[in-house]
Amino acid sequence: MSEKGAANNQSNFKARRSGTAVEFDSDEAVRKLVQSDERLARLIEQVGPFRLRLRTIHNPFNALARAIIYQQLNGTAAEAIHGRVVSSLRSGRVLAPQDVLDATEETLRGAGLSRAKAAALKDLAAKTVDGVVPTLRQLRRMDDEEIIGRLSGIRGIGRWTVEMLLIFRLGRPDVLPVGDYAIRKGFALTYETGELPSPKELTQYAERWRPYRTVASWYLWRALDLPRGDEAGNRKSRW
Repeated sequence: MSEKGAANNQSNFKARRSGTAVEFDSDEAVRKLVQSDERLARLIEQVGPFRLRLRTIHNPFNALARAIIYQQLNGTAAEAIHGRVVSSLRSGRVLAPQDVLDATEETLRGAGLSRAKAAALKDLAAKTVDGVVPTLRQLRRMDDEEIIGRLSGIRGIGRWTVEMLLIFRLGRPDVLPVGDYAIRKGFALTYETGELPSPKELTQYAERWRPYRTVASWYLWRALDLPRGDEAGNRKSRW
């Protein structure tokens, strides 16, 4: 990336920061990544400003319940089922753990949940009531791996789901979802490897991106949006 291009990029970041809501310095993150990785710097120049927007998190239970419901569904279908679950369990707009615990499987299935998702939602509710799921205040004081270890023990919640929580709900700066297909595909396209890196290979390479692997991840997702001559390159990323 040229010095002029980098300067223009940084000014764009500053103009947009008021609506970004991440709790780290995105300008500094981009500067460090540009300096540490020439290939990634080119991708950053192509994509433009870092525009990660955090999703509101009222409490971990609701965020994780939503994640369970949305798994393996397109956004429209998931949103409809989520709405039916909420409306079938209470008159308000926000689920509470006790609402889920009090609901019958028939009610949950009737709202559109699979048997596995209904069971996962029940487990999440029980572990929230028991204190296994931290409060939002507790989450903000915990480190990333501690959060992953605590939450990935919940039925239906794996490491990837928790990593998405860390990135898109908590705004953590140094998260790298190495098991995410789109991240690995974005890396293969950016670095022209011809094949997807293994999670181990990606983890090793990404050491140069610390402590801003979240920002690098966001740009690798964006790499799938760039126009390319082949079908694989024209796939749209999820984020």
